[in-house]
Amino acid sequence: MSLLTRRSLLSLLPASLGSLLLSNRLIAAEAEAETHGLSSFGELAMPPDFKYFPFVNPDAPKGGKLVLQLSAGAGNQSFESFDTFNIYVLKGDGAAGMDMTFDTLMSGSGDEPDSLYGLVARAVRVSADKLTYRFLLRPEARFHDGSKLTAKDVAFSLNIMKEKGHPSFRTLLTDMVGAVAEADDVATITLAPSRSRDLHLAIAGMPIFSAAYWQGKDFQATTLEAPLGSGAYKLSGFEQGRFVEFERKADYWAKDLPVNVGTNNFERIRYEYFRERQVAFEAFKSGAITYHEEFTSRIWATGYDFPALKDGRVKKEVLPNGAPAAIQGWYFNTRRDKFKDIRIRQALGLLFDFEWTNKNIMFSSAKRTSSFFEGTPMQAKGPPRPEELALLEPLRGQLADGVFGEPMVPPVSDGSGTDRALLRKADELLRAAGCVRQGGMLKLPNGQPFEIEFLDATGALQPHTQPYQQNLGRLGIKATTRLVDSAQYQALLKKFDFDMMSYAHNGSLTPGEDLKILFGSGVVSAEGGLNFAGISDPAVDSLLNLIARAKSRAELNIAARALDRVLRAGYYWVPMWNRTDLWVACWDEYSRPDRAPKFGTGAPGTWWFDAAKAKLHGLG
Repeated sequence: MSLLTRRSLLSLLPASLGSLLLSNRLIAAEAEAETHGLSSFGELAMPPDFKYFPFVNPDAPKGGKLVLQLSAGAGNQSFESFDTFNIYVLKGDGAAGMDMTFDTLMSGSGDEPDSLYGLVARAVRVSADKLTYRFLLRPEARFHDGSKLTAKDVAFSLNIMKEKGHPSFRTLLTDMVGAVAEADDVATITLAPSRSRDLHLAIAGMPIFSAAYWQGKDFQATTLEAPLGSGAYKLSGFEQGRFVEFERKADYWAKDLPVNVGTNNFERIRYEYFRERQVAFEAFKSGAITYHEEFTSRIWATGYDFPALKDGRVKKEVLPNGAPAAIQGWYFNTRRDKFKDIRIRQALGLLFDFEWTNKNIMFSSAKRTSSFFEGTPMQAKGPPRPEELALLEPLRGQLADGVFGEPMVPPVSDGSGTDRALLRKADELLRAAGCVRQGGMLKLPNGQPFEIEFLDATGALQPHTQPYQQNLGRLGIKATTRLVDSAQYQALLKKFDFDMMSYAHNGSLTPGEDLKILFGSGVVSAEGGLNFAGISDPAVDSLLNLIARAKSRAELNIAARALDRVLRAGYYWVPMWNRTDLWVACWDEYSRPDRAPKFGTGAPGTWWFDAAKAKLHGLG
């Protein structure tokens, strides 16, 4: 029996059928639109022939060293330690900086809230129904070992991330039907008709792994062997739990692409690990860390009086940040019976005295957070507008009455730390929920003592948490903090084994499927998920779907405001505080472009080592 090739098989077809197949292919090709970039709503600021982003210095020199701490994580990354270099799975504590070692199909712009431009993909062809994306790959794309990066690697990466990746990534890829290599330079991705609006952006931003490297290896296991990547940096050294260092690839295949010009300027980047931020600050003062983001108001106000700052070797700056504020709060684990009653959650929220805390702990530097979309057009204000009511009315039977009035806002205390009016109101709510005080102890409706354990892996928030716990104690609630090491903390979070915990997620001007990771019922029991509050509400799910499928920014804003009202009326958290700027200190050996991105600070990604400054200050 002879083996027929695809070409020889086509030659045996009737001429009319062959013509029909050709015609169908031509029609399909005509229906596809080729583009150099992708966005949520089709808006691209940069033309196809752009040379570099306007917020970079295209002539920035390469060299020098940047030493810092991890300040924002993804996947399984931990801020206190690491035991694996695979940050894209559930198991282990992932090392900082590993994302720098992997390329993606496309790369974002800090001047646009949701646009991506070609990196590994030079362009993408999109079907008319937006269910098929053909990414056209650059033939020069290479892994660090010199092997060619092909569509096979893209397909492998997306499929394995959907099957075995961290729950956050698996959730994002739910409606990806599949990824295949149509040719070495064409990766074809098909999406389900139920796809979310931004699924194509999530796909284009996923890391690309080497299929050959992972053959025969367990993708979900922890590993201290750095997986083969293709990015601008490569792991050059580490000491487990203490530091991880990367070296710039001088022969990086994509260094001259428009999305990379003016970036990846440091010869070496090193992340240091410290269990305590005060110890890290001392390391910064000594020069062991060269770039430092400050999060502690007390230190920012009183701690920068050391010699290197006084003589100009260290610079301290407040950088305006165009990005939405981080959304931070203490979340109630509503999986636990003690937090099931909304009146109990409402009462507990009344007992955090932000005004006292801000003045006495944070030097009046913060603003109170009230919304899950703080400071954006998606924040609910005033009574629902008609367009919001159109979304909320069909859900009325599932919603609290408060959703249809003014949105819930945290109380403003008298600043005494023990506002009697708020204590009295909280006590009334607790009694209405069936709680009973016996002696100095408050008991839950089931007769058990009311005890709350705050889970944390660092003592940084203790000055803020302890006054709150004291107020809880005034109503007979025993409130304590459980401080554990990083590994135990991550293990407890993965299993949702806590009463309350604090969490901050970055704000976004274009939220979508990512909100399901935080608030959707589909992940409420998913180990390693981020729905810490345990929200399982059909009304919330309905609004999350509307947000994920909004066809315009106006639709998105309306649906998000409706969701904001519902979440706030659910009292799932005790909102904390926010700042809209970035507190940064660094040794004066860096320079930066004339302007920052519109939606960020550019620090330190667009900065570079300035040899003249370093020499002037005797730093290098």
